Amino acid sequence: MKNSSAPATDSPPPASSEDLTIEQLARFYANPLAFVLWAFPWGEPGRLEDEDGPDVWQADILRTIGERLRAGAEAQEAIRIAVASGHGIGKTALIAWLLLWFIATREHPQIVATANTRTQLLTKTWRELGKWHKLFIVGDWFEWTATKYYLKAAGSTWFASAVPWSEASTEAFAGTHEKYVLIVFDEASAIADPIWETTEGAMTSSRALWVAFGNPTRTTGRFRECFGRFKHRWITRQIDSRSAKKANSKEIAQWVADYGEDSDFVRVRVRGVFPRASSTQFIDQDTVDACRRYLPPPHSEMPKIVALDVARFGDDQSAAVMRQGRVWSVLQKWRQLSLVNLANRFIEVLEEEEPDAIVIDGDGIGAGVVDILVARGYHKKDGKIILTEFHGSAAPLDPKKYFNRRAEVWGRMDEAMKAGVWIPDDPELESELTGPEYFFTSRSGYDVMQLESKEDMKKRGLSSPDIADGFAYTFAVQLKQQRRRQIERERVLIGTADSAESPTGWMGS
Repeated sequence: MKNSSAPATDSPPPASSEDLTIEQLARFYANPLAFVLWAFPWGEPGRLEDEDGPDVWQADILRTIGERLRAGAEAQEAIRIAVASGHGIGKTALIAWLLLWFIATREHPQIVATANTRTQLLTKTWRELGKWHKLFIVGDWFEWTATKYYLKAAGSTWFASAVPWSEASTEAFAGTHEKYVLIVFDEASAIADPIWETTEGAMTSSRALWVAFGNPTRTTGRFRECFGRFKHRWITRQIDSRSAKKANSKEIAQWVADYGEDSDFVRVRVRGVFPRASSTQFIDQDTVDACRRYLPPPHSEMPKIVALDVARFGDDQSAAVMRQGRVWSVLQKWRQLSLVNLANRFIEVLEEEEPDAIVIDGDGIGAGVVDILVARGYHKKDGKIILTEFHGSAAPLDPKKYFNRRAEVWGRMDEAMKAGVWIPDDPELESELTGPEYFFTSRSGYDVMQLESKEDMKKRGLSSPDIADGFAYTFAVQLKQQRRRQIERERVLIGTADSAESPTGWMGS
């Protein structure tokens, strides 16, 4: 949408760019706001026709940098800017403008950009630079590649680099003898402290600029400290997504309704406020790696729990999994199946495995699979109900710790993995186990744990955790500690086997 109150600038842009030189561009050295207003075709049909300049918060950052430069701050110390924000405010666009402004107005600069992950850096942060390069009024002077942006006439010394960070190799962020230095951190909360500490070495130049942007996901670390014990060194801003013209107001309203205004989810993703507790991976990578290496005890006599996460069409998949003692197995994955076909395929799995308990995602279309299995008699075994219809939004058994049942079974799964289980070496499963984040929400006087929804994971570019959800569902039932051989003996002796103690319990065997 158009910004009816385009930010004013105290330096009018030049009328034409046809005969511009680097020296002429230097007039924007201390005025990045004027540069941005001049550099792109704001309001031009077919390009930026619905835009007339930066958002108010973006203009504030640009103006503040200019004011610090014009006040002579560069002669005393480097300029540091830290921005904590909600989602969808246009921070990657501002990063791109700063990169273009710096490289176009300073001779032979050293410019390094990094982000929380390599994927974020190259597919989002750096890709955004490529987008604005195409709109840049002197973009033909420069070349954009997947990891480098440079002046064609001096590519070996006049460039910006996209550098994924590594604690084992921090040299790219160390100080140099270059006159002009720009360091950009995107999604800065997740960048390791050693990278921050090394970057301090690049800030010895009085003409250096360091900008750090991100969602305030963690209560510890150097990004958090920009707003705490190191605040005297940093110019800080906290941007509520609801104040940004680019933010998706409908999505934000849904988040507030789903999680609550004061939940950590909304604090981090909407308000730009640090959470009460760190928001991070629900299950960490080290736990997953340890489970892949785990040597399980004998398990063939342990009860079998088979679970099904149900999807119909689209990118998601239905997944049948089994947990038997400390051994987890992915049995089948299906895509693009009708409910009837999915139920038929799942019945084939049940016939082969003869499980002692079955758990099916009963929310949405999963209820249809439950109905088919019940109609065909697969909900019972030896006269006992063994089928549990799982509902993730149901109340947890431990309301002082968890927000709902889905968070609770994931919590039980995490506890089991930390205690030691074997999981298959499946890249999809690994990605899904480590994908969801958790947040805390206040409820009835307690800060309870809430798991990120599948929909919100997709908005972060991650796939739905269909397989991982299936394994979590297996923790929705509690089986008596009876071995299958004992159960078989009981069948012979008394004609029954009490395999499921409580289809609504949560502890696994």
